[in-house]
Amino acid sequence: MTSAPLAARLRIPSGPLFFPVTAYGPGGAVDLDVYRTHVRRGVDAGAAAVFACCGTGEFHALAPEEFQSCVRAAVDETAGRVPVVAGAGYGTALAVRYAKLAEEAGADGLLAMPPYLVQAAQEGLLAHYRALAAATALPLIVYQRDNAVFTPATAVGLARTEGIIGFKDGLGDLDLMQRIVSAVRSEVRGEFLYFNGLPTAELTGPAYRGIGITLYSSAVFCFAPEIALAFHRAFTTGDDATVELLLDGFYRPFVELRAQGRGYAVSLVKAGVRLRGLDVGEVRPPLHEPTEDHVKQLAQLIERGYALLEA
Repeated sequence: MTSAPLAARLRIPSGPLFFPVTAYGPGGAVDLDVYRTHVRRGVDAGAAAVFACCGTGEFHALAPEEFQSCVRAAVDETAGRVPVVAGAGYGTALAVRYAKLAEEAGADGLLAMPPYLVQAAQEGLLAHYRALAAATALPLIVYQRDNAVFTPATAVGLARTEGIIGFKDGLGDLDLMQRIVSAVRSEVRGEFLYFNGLPTAELTGPAYRGIGITLYSSAVFCFAPEIALAFHRAFTTGDDATVELLLDGFYRPFVELRAQGRGYAVSLVKAGVRLRGLDVGEVRPPLHEPTEDHVKQLAQLIERGYALLEA
């Protein structure tokens, strides 16, 4: 167990950043026993951090008490071996409530999801995240996506805010991200963390690496940790031949399959976990399950991915 600050623990990760799915039982209630198993297996497999109850973990579908139970379970299962970062979102009042619940549960940090519904101006977004950062002692990573898109000037304001340590991009606008990185580098002292947060971030890893962003979230790690680990090792050591082999043979086809249905960035991952032998249940509405044919294609793709590791 280490007491190093979260930023230091995330800066050069030893493995993929793990975003576990949230397990539900046959009746739809959270299954903490299965969730604990899922988290424990991920940490044992080599995850460098656990991001609990975030996008892949269906943050949007969890009641506050369910959220806190899952975060506490993740903290218990990691036992300090790796940091636990919890999601927090909705409007400012609810985001602060979730942040405090995560702090009470023992989380090491927060991933701030976009505000609910509204299309806010930059000054409103900045005020929202500053209020969230001030609400607890937990360091905060801001997630850019959907209705939370920032100008370089606002990103500088975020980076200057005490408690905000990083910026995760789920938008995919590399021109904007280059300008954000440049502006923060020019105007803010100290190191600021950046994460590629696109669904199946491995596919765009080389492009993000070109602007200096090498940290990324890995949903594939949920159901195929060996593939995700092999990619991470190749990506971080400059083994571009292996990176391209896995991109061409596994990640690109997986992204193309994921694009076949809305919400598949979560439900297809959950189906993958079930295919690998852990019954984490189905997604909650308004998400829906993949079709039977798409699950069959996923099974074939996972088999192909593992075969690539033996090539």
